[in-house]
Amino acid sequence: MQYRQLGRSGLRVSALSMGTMTFGGKGGFGVLGATDVEGAKRQIDMCLDAGVNLVDTANMYSDGASEEIVGQAIAGRRDRLLLSSKVRMKMGEGPNDQGLSRLHIMDQVERSLRRLGTDHLDIYHVHEWDGQTPLEETLEALDTLVRSGKVRYLGVSNYAGWQLMKALAVADAHGYQRFVSNQIYYSLESRDAEYELVPLSLDQGLGIMVWSPLAGGLLSGKYRRGQQASEGRHLSEWSEPPVRDEEKLYDTIETVVDIASAHGASPAQISLAYLLAKPGVTSLVIGARKDEQLADNLGAAEVALSREDVDRLDKVSAPDLIYPHWHQADSASERFGAPDRALHGPAR
Repeated sequence: MQYRQLGRSGLRVSALSMGTMTFGGKGGFGVLGATDVEGAKRQIDMCLDAGVNLVDTANMYSDGASEEIVGQAIAGRRDRLLLSSKVRMKMGEGPNDQGLSRLHIMDQVERSLRRLGTDHLDIYHVHEWDGQTPLEETLEALDTLVRSGKVRYLGVSNYAGWQLMKALAVADAHGYQRFVSNQIYYSLESRDAEYELVPLSLDQGLGIMVWSPLAGGLLSGKYRRGQQASEGRHLSEWSEPPVRDEEKLYDTIETVVDIASAHGASPAQISLAYLLAKPGVTSLVIGARKDEQLADNLGAAEVALSREDVDRLDKVSAPDLIYPHWHQADSASERFGAPDRALHGPAR
């Protein structure tokens, strides 16, 4: 397992992290999985044996059940793992039971710590944008958590480029702790993050943690053009991530399958290895309903793609150049820096 520096922080995290959205199975999360404590212990054992050192959860996964299961599964070995959790989403019916107010953050971090059975979180991500709470309030509350020792590092998830840049500017202006992690959706199915979020992360020193790197299973190899998958959803049922270009997706999957065959690897391993080769990516958050799926995903850490492999995947999955990127490609490419080349790579 490779360990990578998380942005400009001193924290080193494994290239693969364990995601726990499948733990619990309460409410709408039941369609994703219902891993219980024994199953969680088994999967965490698998991850530890493979060298994974980071477990990622969230307070809203199965209404807190995921955190409770993680806490029970890591009891007695907390010091072997880094823990990441999140705050922002709705956790009750009251008017203050969601968002990034000081009240909600302070209340939810205490609840997360109790459920996880720990006195601190190694990374605490704000899970989503809150356009009604002043950034100064949110960031001051997060800064207080770091200074109190309840949180070691701060992360952000699902922000737009301007929202993240504004948050970093507010933190810098007030001397608050900065985000060091940017947890985003990024996959061969959709490389939208390359428009703004990947370049911004490179420029501002945030390590990228990728959620749903297999696009909810779309890139696992079981979905093929002209074939009905033996299990899983129909493409028309996908809302996260939404499938916007079915033909492009199948072209990408065919390329993944071809490269997988040449490497003696699974399509899922190739899809994950591709992301690990992309600029700025620190860790991929992987999770699985079944142990065999998790074992296969963990094998991606041993797959090394050639430059030719990456170029082929770059070309077949390349996002369209929206404005102002097509204009910059025509008029400014001779002055591109490393963040710009995250989108304007040589293999477009």
